[in-house]
Amino acid sequence: MKRNYYIFRSGRLKRKDYSLQFIPAENKKPKKHIPIEDIDTIYLFGEMNINTKLLVFLAQKNICLHVFNYYGFYSGSYYPREFLLSGSTLVKQVQHYTNKKKRFELAKEFVNTAIDNILRNLKYYNSRKANFETAIKKIESEKNAIPQTTSIYELMAHEGRARMVYYDCFNDITIWNHTMGKRVRRPPNNMMNCLISWGNSLLYTSALSEIYRTTLNPTISFLHEPGERRYSLSLDLSEVFKPLLVDKVIFRLINQKMITKKDFDKNLNYCYLTKKGRKTYLKLYEDRLKTTIKHRKLGRSVSYRRLIRLEAYKLVKHISEDKKYQGFRAWW
Repeated sequence: MKRNYYIFRSGRLKRKDYSLQFIPAENKKPKKHIPIEDIDTIYLFGEMNINTKLLVFLAQKNICLHVFNYYGFYSGSYYPREFLLSGSTLVKQVQHYTNKKKRFELAKEFVNTAIDNILRNLKYYNSRKANFETAIKKIESEKNAIPQTTSIYELMAHEGRARMVYYDCFNDITIWNHTMGKRVRRPPNNMMNCLISWGNSLLYTSALSEIYRTTLNPTISFLHEPGERRYSLSLDLSEVFKPLLVDKVIFRLINQKMITKKDFDKNLNYCYLTKKGRKTYLKLYEDRLKTTIKHRKLGRSVSYRRLIRLEAYKLVKHISEDKKYQGFRAWW
């Protein structure tokens, strides 16, 4: 089975015959050979020297490469030429964006699904950790107002307010005794904001890698506004899975004391994870991606990673007008 490769050390990554070879910057460290057929996606967290020979090889094997900066946050991706090209899908995807009614229908389903998965989390922790009845009612109020919305801006405002209420509950869901405060992204201003931002960037790249294996164009989105230099469809799909992947990972990391204050860089006001903290987070995130559930409709076990791709397939069917898109909602 193919898997993701995460490289934290600095060095050189190159093609070596029909495999990849990683040469660490530290001369005493041994070279590492990675069979190309084992690779699904590559994540680079250290300073890396690469060349066009490597990029051509990755493109031939349909492998995405994601790059993160010194602080561990997403910088960009090498997204090879699409190998599942479909002119008809592209045309229909654009038509669904340019048609206000069709775009709004999809955007509304993304937000409704995200809020339903948020509510599922809160209802699970309700009484187990604290009483979240008030928060649940506030979020349900935002969801109930969605049918009356007429613009993407209003839709995102409802989603934003629902998430603010939800994030306010994190302090009671976890054993940390400090308040998260306002959601701050660039850069995050505290440990909880750091964990959320870093997890969201990982999910964004996971969604991008799965979109690459469909006929969808990652730059044409429906909830988030398409823009230059970003794959905005990944943001749309990520909304569905944030509560199920990122948030669940964060709760476990904190409540099982897998990550503590020591895993943040105190010289940067604890706003960035240390290398050790990133590795701990990544291991649990990768384990979560591999976790399987019994799919209700398919009648078989499906991993969370596969669920993301299935979500993309559902979008293809929707824009082809074969079947109306219904976002993935947790039921357990």
